[in-house]
Amino acid sequence: MKALSFQQKYQAMSRKDAQYEGAFYTAVKTTGIFCRPSCRARKPKIENVVFYDTVQEALQHGYRACKVCKPMQPLDAAPLGIKQLLDDLQQDNFTRIQDGDLRERGLDPAQVRRWFKKHHGITFHAYQRMLRINSAFSQIQQGDSVSNSAFDSGYESLSGFNDSYKKVFGGAPSEQNKAVINIVRFTTPIGPMYACATDKGLCLLEFTDRRMLETEFADLTKRLKAVILPGDNPHLDQVQQEIAEYFAGSRKQFDVALDTPSTEFRQKVWQGLMDIPYAETRSYGQQAEYLQIPNAVRAVASANGQNRISIIIPCHRVVGANGQLTGYGGGIHRKDWLLKHEQANR
Repeated sequence: MKALSFQQKYQAMSRKDAQYEGAFYTAVKTTGIFCRPSCRARKPKIENVVFYDTVQEALQHGYRACKVCKPMQPLDAAPLGIKQLLDDLQQDNFTRIQDGDLRERGLDPAQVRRWFKKHHGITFHAYQRMLRINSAFSQIQQGDSVSNSAFDSGYESLSGFNDSYKKVFGGAPSEQNKAVINIVRFTTPIGPMYACATDKGLCLLEFTDRRMLETEFADLTKRLKAVILPGDNPHLDQVQQEIAEYFAGSRKQFDVALDTPSTEFRQKVWQGLMDIPYAETRSYGQQAEYLQIPNAVRAVASANGQNRISIIIPCHRVVGANGQLTGYGGGIHRKDWLLKHEQANR
């Protein structure tokens, strides 16, 4: 596997490219500070730069962590105040937190709104409404009346509840036949990820900057006749724990249940990916041979690219025939990081 050159690292750092998160750290001789690749600080002169592969190496050489990009913390981790908001909402989905409540917590409503818009695609108040709708949907599925579910969810009128419900599900509660896919965003050492799950199991695990993410969301909602909403799901709790253990080097196999609707051929290819042992790789040709379809290398490669569950269905373990790294939805540098991580912890 070919390592990044000094020039490639300097160019990525100059672009403030977050896709290289975890691939290297930039240390600046004149300031004694080290940064992540996406740091917003002014670009240092090339002669003043040295690169390290890990935080530990930078610290061992006497560099201090940058106060702007905080390289010793997970990228895009929720600030403490917002994390507390998320925890409170998870404890009680019916809690209604207004701007005045945010100010009492020492939070600026505008900053909270921007954070949720950036990381969840909706405002904080819209996020709360989605949680309440999800909880109401669960109550209706369990046989509770629409009116009880509406008022229990914090709505002051049945008409307001029905309008909100129709916007999310596309129909009235009384005629609803859609399912719910729950979603959560969490951080990892190489960038934030989205995880989605149904009642059956995990159906998506992707880095938040994956280019095909919107297409994958659309495909899932179509195949499962579902809507994607934030909410509690035991499979999401389990995958966050297992992924944290994987990045800590203490987990090599995953136990979380999977729900991967697709064609029979893709299912076969994805199962073949899961058969590749930890810290080992196969070429696309070897994978096709393993699946006993040696003439379908391109079809196998295409099915690999359609995988929606990163790391757990380990398409990062498939490389080119010459051993070189090839396409990966999360970015080649994340693929490189994951393979090196597994080699170091095998």
